[in-house]
Amino acid sequence: MSPAELFLAIDGGNSKTDVVLADSAGRVHGYVRGPGSCPQVIGLDTAVALLDRLVGAALRAAEMPRSVPIARAEVYLSGLDLPEEVDAAAEAVAGTGWAESYRLDNDTFALLRAGTDSPDAVAVVCGAGINCVGRAADGRTARFPALGPISGDWGGGLHLASMAMWHAARAEDGRGPATALAPAVAAHFGQARVADVITGLHLGSLSQDRMIELSEVLFAVAGQQDEVARRVVARQATEITALVTVAADRLGLSGTPYAVVLGGGVLRARHPLLEDAVYAGVKAHSSRARLTVLAQPPVVGAGLFALDALGATAAAAAALRSALEEVRPHLA
Repeated sequence: MSPAELFLAIDGGNSKTDVVLADSAGRVHGYVRGPGSCPQVIGLDTAVALLDRLVGAALRAAEMPRSVPIARAEVYLSGLDLPEEVDAAAEAVAGTGWAESYRLDNDTFALLRAGTDSPDAVAVVCGAGINCVGRAADGRTARFPALGPISGDWGGGLHLASMAMWHAARAEDGRGPATALAPAVAAHFGQARVADVITGLHLGSLSQDRMIELSEVLFAVAGQQDEVARRVVARQATEITALVTVAADRLGLSGTPYAVVLGGGVLRARHPLLEDAVYAGVKAHSSRARLTVLAQPPVVGAGLFALDALGATAAAAAALRSALEEVRPHLA
């Protein structure tokens, strides 16, 4: 039996980055977690420098030197949406010398691989933002630019939070319909009125970092039968369904039993109002689709891609999944 080869599996999002050092037998030697590494947010050079620091931390956690041979690096980053961005990141990462071979792509592909072994699959991530990718058994892929409003995107946690704030402001000042979002948003920031929240956010006395939390406020209010909040959630479900069904149509999967993997903080929270609508919408289009919400971290998918590339066994893949359920990452 040939000796096990080492690989790096990296999943970098807007808020956190996971780096796993493992081998082709599915054994995990080092697992570290650091801050977000999206090149669109912090710049490519800064992102690669951050990743290099985390790779070094994973090697130290494994008590291995920088010079140890690593056969493969599978790197999946948020913000690699256009081919030009993937190519630039691939060139920059290859220059680090971490491994003998590399593959880089958008982090939604790692989510997809973590969620299914099926060669026919579509994945949607709805976290801070929203994105979708798909693949077919013949190697074809479907993807979207995912560049925000300029590429037709709608939704994600940050957008939902902004919609909660928007509706709350208009309800309080009379420009929009009444909604329980108004008192809920004010209470979330510990203020008496939405007007006080607006002033505090604008002048800096209230933290903009807490805005993302309004996504959960929106779902809580929607769960109380508030019509305005429910319409926003329904719109999010429509957008997620559209991404899945358009990707499936592009790949010719709509009549087949393809897998649908849902992930990201908004979908992982499994709000019934959103999840039930997405399931119903996808099933109305693709009755044989199999939907799952990913519970494991997407870095599992990066690791499985590495095992695929190294020709590892199904037992190794099962071992990696099991190990990453038991091992908690070190904060780096």
